[in-house]
Amino acid sequence: MNNVAGFKCVDCGREHHVDEVEYVCVSCGGNLDVVYDYDLICSRLTKSSLAADPTLTMWRYRALLPINSSSETPPLTVGWTPIYDCPAVARRLGLKQLWIKDDGRNPTGSFKDRPSALAVVKAREAGARIVTTASSGNAGSALAGICASIGMESIIFVPALAPPAKIAQLLIYGSTVVLVEGSYDQAYDLCLDASKKFGWYQRSTGYNPFTREGKKTAALEIAEQLNWDVPDKVIVPVGDGNIISGLWKGFNDLYRIGFIEKLPKMIGAQSQNASAIVDASATDGILQDQPAHTVADSINVGKPRDATMAVRAIRESGGCGVKVTDEEIIQSIPRLARETGVFVEPGAAASYAALVKGVESGTIASEDRVLLMLTGNGLKDVETARQAAGEPIQVAPVIDLSELESRIVDARNAQKM
Repeated sequence: MNNVAGFKCVDCGREHHVDEVEYVCVSCGGNLDVVYDYDLICSRLTKSSLAADPTLTMWRYRALLPINSSSETPPLTVGWTPIYDCPAVARRLGLKQLWIKDDGRNPTGSFKDRPSALAVVKAREAGARIVTTASSGNAGSALAGICASIGMESIIFVPALAPPAKIAQLLIYGSTVVLVEGSYDQAYDLCLDASKKFGWYQRSTGYNPFTREGKKTAALEIAEQLNWDVPDKVIVPVGDGNIISGLWKGFNDLYRIGFIEKLPKMIGAQSQNASAIVDASATDGILQDQPAHTVADSINVGKPRDATMAVRAIRESGGCGVKVTDEEIIQSIPRLARETGVFVEPGAAASYAALVKGVESGTIASEDRVLLMLTGNGLKDVETARQAAGEPIQVAPVIDLSELESRIVDARNAQKM
C-alpha cells in the first residue's frame, strides 16, 4: 500500500499515518479519507498502460486503490459494467446526451459489490476471519457473495423490513443473518457494537474508510469508457452518501493525475421521505438526523454515515440535490425499463426520477450531457416494481381470438397511458 500517504479526518482535518488508525479518527471519531501519493501513481499509471490492460474489472485500477501489490483479489467479476447511450430518451427530455451506467450487472446485482470486494481484500490483509456489515440489503448481499467466493464467513445485520428477495440472497450465500426489528440506522449501531466486542472486521459504510475507495472505481470506469470526456452532470441515488462521495473522489483522482480535464457536477437524488443530505447541501451544510420512511429501501437512511463527504461532493462540484416522491420513484421503474431495457430497483430509479424533475425545474439544461448511475437490479425488489407495472392478461386456454385481440389492444393502450 505504498501508494497511500496516510489518512485525513473529514471532520476535524487531523492527518494520520497509515499504521495509526484502523477505521475512524482517533481524535474526534470522524470518517477518514485515504490520501494518496499522486506523484508515485503518475509514475506507475498511464492511459496507454490502461488501454493495454486486459483486466476488465475494478482491479484494472489497482494503482489507485489502497491495497498491497501482493494482495489476492476475489474471483468474481466486479466492475467494468456497461454504459448505454440513450439518444431517444435524451431527445424526449431535450438533452444534448444521456447515458446510463448499469451497475445492476455486478455479480450480486448491485453497485455495492465494489466496496465489498475491496473490504474483503482489506479484511484478508488484516488477517480477519469474519467480516460484518450493516445493510438495508444490497451491501450485505454483496459482502455475502464476495465472502462466499473465497470461503470467508460473514455476519450481516439487516432491518427486518428489508425486501424478502434481499434477505433470501443473504441466506443463499451462507451468511449469518441478523434481522433487527428496527430501522437501518438501528441495525448499523448494533452491528458496530457487536464488531467491537467480538473482533469482527467491520465493513459498514461510513465507518470503514475503504468503502469510498471501492465505490470510486465506477467514476474511473465512466471516464475511461467515455474516452476521458466526462459528463457534465452525474446523477446519483443517495442514502448514506458514500456512493456520491466515492464517485467524486474518483473523478478528483483522475483530475489530479491529469487523465481528465474537467470535473462533472454531482447531482444527489433522495426521496423526500429520506432527504437529510439533500436538505443539508441546500442549506447550511449541517446534517440534521431525520426519520426515514421511503419505499426505496437502498436509500432509506435517516442518519447518513458519510454525510460530510456527500455534502462536500455536491457543493464542491457545483451540483445540487433533488428530492423526489415515492410515487415518482415507483413510476420511474417501468418508464426507465420501457425506454432503455434496464430494470432497476427503487433506489436506482430515484436517479431517473431526479433527472425528469431536474429537467422540468431547469436544474438540468438542454446543453447538458448527463449520466445516470443505476445502482441495483430490479429483481432485488419485485414487489415494489409490481405496483407500477400493471397486471398481465389472464385468459382460458381456449378463447375466441377476436376477444383475445381486443384484450391485448386494451392492455397495450393501458401501458401507454
